[in-house]
Amino acid sequence: QVQLEESGGTAVQAGGSLRVTCAASGSTVSGYTMSWFRQAPGNEREFVAGIRMSGGNTAYADSVRGRFTISKEIAKNTVYLQMNSLQPEDTAIYYCAVGRPAWGVVSRQDMYYYWGQGTQVTVSS
Repeated sequence: QVQLEESGGTAVQAGGSLRVTCAASGSTVSGYTMSWFRQAPGNEREFVAGIRMSGGNTAYADSVRGRFTISKEIAKNTVYLQMNSLQPEDTAIYYCAVGRPAWGVVSRQDMYYYWGQGTQVTVSS
């Protein structure tokens, strides 16, 4: 069983930067993929970025590629999402998830076994 705890969400102004953190406990996640998803009010939850904990392959949604960077710290069972050039449309609850998706379906939510409670990111114009 893996427990996930997100942190770092807050309110920022457009153009600003923010780093959110996902810490896993209960079991090592070295053999998994850890990903970030987000859900804005009135919208469905969507994939943001993912990283293989072994090897480090990364994937990004088109809407964040070039602005967001996902990274990992294996020794701490932790994944980070560095978000730069934030825009109001990035406002959402950001969720961390752990699973073993084939890399071609890394964005599919049903491929993930464990989810965190989310952290709120609000970007004002």
